[in-house]
Amino acid sequence: MSKQKMTARAKEEARWGWLFILPTMIGLIVLNFYPVVNTIYQSFCKTGDFGKGNKFVGLANYTAVLSAGETWQSLLNTIKYAIIEVPFGVVIALVLAVFLNQKLKGTSIYRTIFFLPMVCAPAAVAMVWKWLYNQQFGLFNNILHTNIAWISDPRIAWISIGVIGVWSVIGYNMVLFISGLQEIPGDYYEAASIDGATGINQFFNITVPLLSPTTFFIVQTRLIGALTVFDLMFMVMDKTNVALEKVQSIVYLFYTYAFTNGNKGYGATIVIVLVVFIMIVTFIMQKAEKTLVYHN
Repeated sequence: MSKQKMTARAKEEARWGWLFILPTMIGLIVLNFYPVVNTIYQSFCKTGDFGKGNKFVGLANYTAVLSAGETWQSLLNTIKYAIIEVPFGVVIALVLAVFLNQKLKGTSIYRTIFFLPMVCAPAAVAMVWKWLYNQQFGLFNNILHTNIAWISDPRIAWISIGVIGVWSVIGYNMVLFISGLQEIPGDYYEAASIDGATGINQFFNITVPLLSPTTFFIVQTRLIGALTVFDLMFMVMDKTNVALEKVQSIVYLFYTYAFTNGNKGYGATIVIVLVVFIMIVTFIMQKAEKTLVYHN
């Protein structure tokens, strides 16, 4: 079948079409593709003196990163943070969403209050929580009449940071849950009430199964967010903090090597290792979706 020649009008429309998508294509290349390719390239190189010039070293950076104890410690710190933020952030947000989805007075005000942490500047959040956690004059120690080093004791500092993470994401998770709850037909609850099902029974037999796609989406996105956490730890934990080694995330470690120490090749290798780890976690979760998510 011979190709039909494009008319002048069709050619003009095609040119305008390419012109409209050109900014998006340039943005993808500059902001996505080029950084990825450059990061992979940097991971096989050793950064020259004063951060200039690259010398190809093969897999030397990967060998150094994977054999360094601080890499695995930072990855462990990140996983511990995720274990606190993701489950507690999801469960608390779900409970709040169920209550705020009821036809009660003032629910819109409470929704706004719980969502405020998401729109607050990270610097302001860090400043407030550092004051709350302060060992000498912090609010928590004054209320509890204790002298706990909340963010400088290596044994509990990671828990304290996790609490801030939970507080920060509850509002966002809650909004997503409320959106999912509003998609569940009310007829299911009415039929369950007629059959004598209690609120708890309705929650576990109707709400939880039908909300599982939303729950899975939130868990997956928050898990990726927790594994790439940086700004929270960077602003709360000072470089002189004795608990930094037991708290710093793997992205924090990347920042230290790539920007503070100027070793971009080593830092790029840390990023590649993290990306591979996230891809493995994502693959496992995608496989688990078939058995964990209820599709109506």
